[in-house]
Amino acid sequence: MGVSAVEKTARDAGEATCPYRLVLEHVTSRWGVLVLIELLDRPHRFSELRRAVGRFGRDVSEKMLAQTLQVLERDGFVHRDAKPVIPPRVDYSLTALGREAAQQVRALALWTETRMGQVREARERYDEKKRAATTDAPPA
Repeated sequence: MGVSAVEKTARDAGEATCPYRLVLEHVTSRWGVLVLIELLDRPHRFSELRRAVGRFGRDVSEKMLAQTLQVLERDGFVHRDAKPVIPPRVDYSLTALGREAAQQVRALALWTETRMGQVREARERYDEKKRAATTDAPPA
């Protein structure tokens, strides 16, 4: 799977502008979070990683998982171990850097889970204020 010249130029420009933001996007992307957390337990083959990530509610396509793994591998978070056997066997695991990032992401995910009730309450208060503001507004 090759990268087009346009994609490479855009990626390089993003890295030059704000490399921290780009790494944060990779780690906290929809699939990046789930892949990192899943690989914390143990190495996975591609298909079992795809099934494991899908348990969280929405299936990831092969293309998106492959792209996510490539990005995380490029950033040094994931190790890809291709075994020269037939049929081919590829295992994915976390590097030391990846394990550290995954632990941080998992901590944030667990914090979110424990605070979800407070978030819902805040949303309800906000939505109620917005509704009240629109119903109290004079007609145009």
